[in-house]
Amino acid sequence: MIVLGIETSCDETGVALYDNARGLLSHALHSQIEMHREYGGVVPELASRDHIRRIAPLIRRALSEADCTLNAIDAIAYTQGPGLAGALLVGASVGAALGFALNIPAIGIHHLEGHLLSPLLSTPAPQFPFIALLVSGGHTQLMRVDGVGQYQLLGETVDDAAGEAFDKTAKLLGLGYPGGAALSILAERGRPGRFKLPSPMLHSGDFNFSFSGLKTAVLTLIHQQPEDPQTYADIAWAFQNAVITVLTGKALAALAESGLSQLVVAGGVGANKQLRCQLTEKTEAAGATVFYPQLEFCTDNGAMIALAGALRLQAAYGDQVEFARGFTVRARWNLAQDPENAPCVPIKPE
Repeated sequence: MIVLGIETSCDETGVALYDNARGLLSHALHSQIEMHREYGGVVPELASRDHIRRIAPLIRRALSEADCTLNAIDAIAYTQGPGLAGALLVGASVGAALGFALNIPAIGIHHLEGHLLSPLLSTPAPQFPFIALLVSGGHTQLMRVDGVGQYQLLGETVDDAAGEAFDKTAKLLGLGYPGGAALSILAERGRPGRFKLPSPMLHSGDFNFSFSGLKTAVLTLIHQQPEDPQTYADIAWAFQNAVITVLTGKALAALAESGLSQLVVAGGVGANKQLRCQLTEKTEAAGATVFYPQLEFCTDNGAMIALAGALRLQAAYGDQVEFARGFTVRARWNLAQDPENAPCVPIKPE
């Protein structure tokens, strides 16, 4: 089964082709970072318009790289939510229209499910069940994953997500957009131990997170220190270390309580080099294994959506299925509370 994946939830337009038998055939991506940089963040209307401009050329590019035609596609998967409503509508409408025109299924996929399953694109890949640490944009969650569509939320952030804390702290340090990546680069020049920041909720006894207070602690520290590049680099190191300490501690605690030995880390913050280094070291010491997506699949991309669509279609209906026509998008969507992730009413072929 060849699935065309379409991702347009925020500021990346991603298209990919995935084959259940052969794996990932191609993927094409356009990032809007340069367009949004002058505004210091994503402008939803501009994002939506850019998706409209980019999506058709990217589909043609993905087809060409895979040496595939539209008629060879068996199904389409598009990001249905969560995300920016206008941006989601671009991918959903194109996906549904192509499905109708080609008379093939078009299925909506939860954006976070795509991230959660993205390490399955790599070799070696994790096996179900596993614990997943999702650190993507506005989400920081720990989940137990027993299979496709079988997700149990163990804990999540009660305020700012880790990615949001990175971006807000970067702004306090006068860094550009995207702030999280810029802060990580600055932290590489920081001196360990000069400053110590709190590790919020590290010993809370549950699997929830909180990072807004850490951002406030950074603000207080900045006001107490001289404005010089080395000081800001040292503060960046202290902030990053505090976030990583919490993420690592909670993930290891979830592994220990569940009795599982596999940890999956997914989402944009999962590309952080120091986080990967510390998690790999700690999980190995605990006799467990950690899996990461390839760096190119940490940020939003079409490959993870194509994969999730292929797995859902195969698991639920095999290779023969039709779907009711029409589509919706869901700007807010809790994956754990809607584990079936059914975007429309399935119709069995007669």
